[in-house]
Order: sequence, then structure tokens, then C-alpha cells
Amino acid sequence: MLDTIIYHNPRCSKSRATLGLLEKKGVDVTIIKYLETPPSKEELKYILNQLGLEPRQLMRKHEKEYRENKLADESLSRDDLIEAMITFPKIIERPIVVKDGKVAVGRPPENVLAIL
Repeated sequence: MLDTIIYHNPRCSKSRATLGLLEKKGVDVTIIKYLETPPSKEELKYILNQLGLEPRQLMRKHEKEYRENKLADESLSRDDLIEAMITFPKIIERPIVVKDGKVAVGRPPENVLAIL
């Protein structure tokens, strides 16, 4: 069985609730504090593909980094936006859970139950 990974921000209540839910279910979780260790380009592409989303759909558009770096600019490519997510990980929606090749965003935390 593959590891279960949570891209986690301990300051986020939804992220903490999702981690708590996983632990309550007895899931052994590898915690990646993505603000300190952002996902790689390949990891982000995998996450986006598994979720069937484009980068902007997994971005926190109200964050100042999103606005200041003009990430709403429609001329930016998918790769440009993925690079921005790596450079400014605060704009990545959280938490993201990866288990056995499946991916879920814990908003609400119960969303992750579908991949357990």
C-alpha cells in the first residue's frame, strides 16, 4: 500500500481538521508542511490531473501573492501557474491528501473520506 500524504498547513483549521480525521480513522499519514516544502512541478501536475483541475482552480485567489503577482492574467500558461504555486505555496488550496494514487482536497475535511 502506498503512503498517505497530506500537504498540510498547521495554522489552517481545515487542514488541522482533515489531519485529525485521518488520524481518527487510523490512517498512517506522512505530513508535508507545504509552505516549507512545496510540492514539485511533477507532484503538482499529478495532483491537478488526478483532481481534473486546472491550476487556478486549486489556487487561493484572495491571497496577496495571487494579486501582487497578477496570477489572474489569462495569458499565463498552465506551466507558469504551476511555477507560481511552487514559488508562492501560500496560494495552493489546502489541505490536499494523496492516498493510493487518489487525491482529495479537504474542503470540507470529509471530502477525504472518499479516497480512504
